[in-house]
Amino acid sequence: MPTVKFALIGAGSRSFGPSSVRDILLSDLLAEAGIHLVLVDKLADRLDEALGYAQRVAERLSRRCAIEATTNLDRALDGASFVVKAIEVDRFLYWTQDFHIPRHYGFRQVFGENGGPGSLFHALRNMGPTVEIARAMERCCPDALLLSFTNPEHKLCEAVSRCTSITAFGLCHGVFMGLHQIAGILGVPVETLDAKACGINHFTWFQSIRDRQSGEDLYPRLRAAEAEGDWLSDWHEIGLARILFRRYGLWPSPAANHYGEYIGWADEFVASELQYFYDPEDGHPWETGRIPEFVYSLSGDKTTRPWRKPDPQASSPDDAPLRPSGELAVPIMEAVACGIRRDLDAVNMPNRGAIPNLPDDMVVEVPAVADGDGVRAVQMEPLPEAIAAMLRTQGSINKLLVEAFSERSRAKLLQAILLEPTVNSYRNAVAMMNEMLRLQASILPPMSPLGPVGSTAGASADRR
Repeated sequence: MPTVKFALIGAGSRSFGPSSVRDILLSDLLAEAGIHLVLVDKLADRLDEALGYAQRVAERLSRRCAIEATTNLDRALDGASFVVKAIEVDRFLYWTQDFHIPRHYGFRQVFGENGGPGSLFHALRNMGPTVEIARAMERCCPDALLLSFTNPEHKLCEAVSRCTSITAFGLCHGVFMGLHQIAGILGVPVETLDAKACGINHFTWFQSIRDRQSGEDLYPRLRAAEAEGDWLSDWHEIGLARILFRRYGLWPSPAANHYGEYIGWADEFVASELQYFYDPEDGHPWETGRIPEFVYSLSGDKTTRPWRKPDPQASSPDDAPLRPSGELAVPIMEAVACGIRRDLDAVNMPNRGAIPNLPDDMVVEVPAVADGDGVRAVQMEPLPEAIAAMLRTQGSINKLLVEAFSERSRAKLLQAILLEPTVNSYRNAVAMMNEMLRLQASILPPMSPLGPVGSTAGASADRR
């Protein structure tokens, strides 16, 4: 029986692995095409758990499919049609460094994940393994699609696009957060909205918002409703959005902690100092290895919990209901493998004219269409110049960062840092960069000494 091979990289993770297994095995279309699922992880014990879980799900769903697990990347990729990945090492431990250290040097970034100076180190940590996977795909499955759930999505897709020949798409559900905000302000079910947003990952803007049935343009109603709202309504999530909406004319997505990463003055609207709480008397988290508390998420989560801490081993993926996650990987794979059309709300991919006033080679987040011929961006209108200017700056930062990675260039890394909107001091930028490179030396790519641009210091060949 012919099958379609899926390689799931990072399958041992507690969240991505089980949810991706469920999504693939729940698909009737993929089951009819024939599923050959290969689970991949560097941690053998986690891989054994993931394999057992996948086999139990297949049994519960009565799926006749091949499921295996391996730590050998080339073996997993050989003949694959789709490669789905979510990889991260000690995510929250390093994230505390990405967040606190730039702020220690006076750079008022609000999150340090996908934008801001901290995000550059987050990206560099994940670029190495991401490009390694893409280059292994060039050897083993050059025509396969790489579907990535690893942040920072746009920076990593940019690295794959510039450093390899592999077709990669970054997937994120952030645009749906913005859609739910709009539905709440308008007082309508989110299912009644037909909206299109574009920009970059975690910094998209709704170009159109219409009633799905009548086609009515809902932007006039949104402007009227926003003007009447109490300023403190969901301030943590949309206070900044309302200012951006008033000044730039489009509603941003997904929430303040995300698009605020790309705006130099966003810290005025959020309480970022509470992002990761720790008692300094107990030592810095990156010295003790203890992960600090994620207190202020800006997404409406409660900041209070029961006195007794829950047992992390008490929950099991087997307790999760067998229902789709809503992520876009399976709709893309169904469309391409089975030759059916799927309309996608948000895909990270090279622009190639989809947003006319952004560079063609810049990775953007746009609506897309998937079918048997692949995945294509939906043509969007030019963005307002003030918005496009902010996005172009991020495109330049990402391009410099990929060059810093491929050339092992500390000079290019510093150039990228100095472009960041929250960076307000050259001396502090150099000091922050050096401290981050020292702290994360074991996981970052090595960087050449900092020398004058144009000198031989920092020059090296692209590591393709």
